This record gives sequence, structure tokens and C-alpha cells, in this order.
Amino acid sequence: MNVGERIRKRRQYLGMSVDELADKLGKNRATIYRYESAEIENLPLNILEPLAKALDVTPSYLMGWDKATSTAKKIPILGTIAAGTPILAEENIEDYFDLDTSIKADFALKVKGDSMLGVGIFPGDIVFIRQQDVLENGEIGAILIENEATLKRFYREKDTIILQAENVAYKPIVLTNGDVRILGKLVAVLNIRD
Repeated sequence: MNVGERIRKRRQYLGMSVDELADKLGKNRATIYRYESAEIENLPLNILEPLAKALDVTPSYLMGWDKATSTAKKIPILGTIAAGTPILAEENIEDYFDLDTSIKADFALKVKGDSMLGVGIFPGDIVFIRQQDVLENGEIGAILIENEATLKRFYREKDTIILQAENVAYKPIVLTNGDVRILGKLVAVLNIRD
């Protein structure tokens, strides 16, 4: 990974837009894109230090001199999860993401669909899930329905489970206990938008 990729990944991890980073540094967005595309391979110290500070990392991390930070762990990204009509859950690892150890997640999934827009989860976002088989009423989780995964707000009423979207265009999914397997609880979202 080159310096530009580290800048981009860290900015995305922090949920920061290109414009927000540009504002923090007093630069324009074209300059940030130049940094992220690695057009400037060896950043001068007067650029590197404020950039590292804005991204809350060390200059040596951005330059690749620190191979890994002690506060990061690799989280597997497992296929795609539907946030709309459930789609077949892909159990293969597509990629890994360096996640801060303060976020207690076991795996990540890519969002496909728009049923969770009301809580700021958009198509293409990455959701981080802590693996567990129980959810409390009102919690958002990754749920397997007949080998298809979906991301919804969870409610249990006696022997009935209600999976509620956060978009008025979607009706609740009502199921019996036997039709549902909870994969885990949503613990973090990485918005992938610019």
C-alpha cells in the first residue's frame, strides 16, 4: 500500500469526506485527490505533519514506515448484505479491513440496497458486525433468513420476529422464530461516499 492509499483508507475509516479533509488542511479538494492518487510520492514534512494530525495517525504510518499500528486488527469483509430485499449471503472473504481495536467487530459486510437510509446506512457502505446470536428489541443486526442475509432493526414479540427497515418505502418483515438466524449486532458503519 502506498502513501496515497493509506491517506484515503484512513480518511474513509474516519468517515471524513475529501472536502472535510481539505478544509482541515486549508487546501482544495484537488490537492487531496493528488495526495490520495500518490502523485506526490514523498510528501514534505510541512505537508505530512498536518496531514497525519488531521487523520489522527503518525507521519511514519502515512509514509509506510510503521507496518501496522498496535490499535488495528484485520476484519474480514464477507461478501454483500442486503439492506432491502434479502440476497444470498456470500460466506467468502472478499477483502480485509484494518479496524481500530476499540471497535469490537468480528466481520464486515457490504451494504446493497436502501432500506436503512433513515439511520445513515447507504448502498456501498461497509457495516461492522459483532458476532452474536441474540439481539435486544430495537437493535440493528445482520440476520439470516433461509440462507439470505439482511440488515434490519430487530423486534421480538412472543413467537414472532419483526425486521424493520429504516425507510418508509419498505414494509416490516414478519417471521416466526424458526425462520431466523441472527448473525450479529451492528457496531459500526463506514460510509463510502464522496
